[in-house]
Amino acid sequence: MTAETSQTLDRGLRVLKLLADTDHGLTVTELSNKLGVNRTVVYRLLATLEQHALVRRDLGGRARVGLGVLRLGRQVHPLVREAALPALRALAEDIGATAHLTLVDGAEALAVAVVEPTWTDYHVAYRAGFRHPLDRGAAGMAILAGRRKPMGEPGFCLMQGELEAGASGAAAPLLGVTGVEGSVGVVMLADAVPERVGPRVVDAAREVAEALR
Repeated sequence: MTAETSQTLDRGLRVLKLLADTDHGLTVTELSNKLGVNRTVVYRLLATLEQHALVRRDLGGRARVGLGVLRLGRQVHPLVREAALPALRALAEDIGATAHLTLVDGAEALAVAVVEPTWTDYHVAYRAGFRHPLDRGAAGMAILAGRRKPMGEPGFCLMQGELEAGASGAAAPLLGVTGVEGSVGVVMLADAVPERVGPRVVDAAREVAEALR
C-alpha cells in the first residue's frame, strides 16, 4: 500500500473479488479471516457496499455479489442477454413456450432476457424487466433451490398459477457461473407442465451457464 492509494477502497475491492470467487457467499467471519482484519471493519465495508447494491446479504447472513456490479457496466446486461439468447431461442421454439433468463436482484427475481416462440397461436406475454419475489414462481424457486444444490447436481422447479392464473412454469438454476445467480425457464398457458419440459429446461440452463463462463 503506497501513500497514493486508499486502504479502505482497497479492502472494499478485495471483498468484491473474494465474493466473486465463490458461488455460495461468505460470512463476516470468513471475510475477516481472508482479509486479515477484524469483524467490525468487515461490517462497515459490507454496509457501504450494500448501499450501492454491490453486495447483498441473504437471510443466513452470507454476503454475495449484488446486481449493482452489473449496473456498473452499461454493457453487461446486454452482453448477458446476448450470451443467453441462442439457448433461449432454441428452448422457446422447441417447447412452444416463452423462455426467459432471470437473475437475482435483492429479494426479487428479475427477468433480463425473454424470447417468445414464433410458431404458436397463443403464448404467455412475459417481458424483460418483470419482477417477482424469489419465493414465488418457478424462476425464483429454481434460484433458491440452486443455492442448496451441490455443484453439478442439476434439477428443476415446476409451478402452476402462482404468478398468473392459467399459466404454468418450469425453471432450472444456473450453476457454476461465478458472481451470477439466476435461472432459465419457460412459462406456458397450460394446467400442467409436460413431462419433457423439465429436463429440456435443465439442458438450456446448462447451455446458458457455459455461454456465461
